Amino acid sequence: MMEPSPAPSWRRQIAARVAVLWPLKALGTMGFMLLFFWAYFAVLRNPLTPPVVMPVTWLDRWIGFSPAALPAYLSLWVYVSLAPALLGSLRALLLFGLWIAWLCVFCLAIFWIFPTSTPPAAIDWAAYPQFAFIKGLDAASNAFPSLHVATAVFSAFWLDRLFARLAAPRLLQWLNVLQCSVIIWSTIATRQHVVLDAVGGLAVGIVFAVLSLRRARGDY
Repeated sequence: MMEPSPAPSWRRQIAARVAVLWPLKALGTMGFMLLFFWAYFAVLRNPLTPPVVMPVTWLDRWIGFSPAALPAYLSLWVYVSLAPALLGSLRALLLFGLWIAWLCVFCLAIFWIFPTSTPPAAIDWAAYPQFAFIKGLDAASNAFPSLHVATAVFSAFWLDRLFARLAAPRLLQWLNVLQCSVIIWSTIATRQHVVLDAVGGLAVGIVFAVLSLRRARGDY
């Protein structure tokens, strides 16, 4: 009687999954981001009412501004690409794309119906030229809930489930939590958002992640 062959290592499984439908994953992720930015700026330029300035809490003052947070803030665009890259079937890829699209539509609807903005920071931005890009691209409006946080949390839940499915080391799951946490911190430390924006994004990300993973029924 032949013994069953051992399951492939988690490294081989990851490599195999990345190779599955990779042109669709690459082009789909790029196309999704372009479509998202088009919708984001359309809402930004055409709010239904004047934006309401979000309040600052003691926690915002405690966290403070940190120029070192910029790389973590920008890392979101790589981070949100990891989960779809690791999906092993077309059904899972379409389901992931559909749910993160609904998450974005939900937040954009809030931005349009109830526009908000972050309060002006007492910072001389001329002293930090590295921030010119995000200050021009990711404006201080469309603040609550933080879509940056919502998509990071959504991705973190999916990555955690994928790492568990692949029997990856616990270290990867902890690094996943750490990266998501650092991104959340960066939204406040760059003064792109206040704490209440981050809390709203956290709630949205959790709700959509739980619903989407329940709908996936283990098919990822």
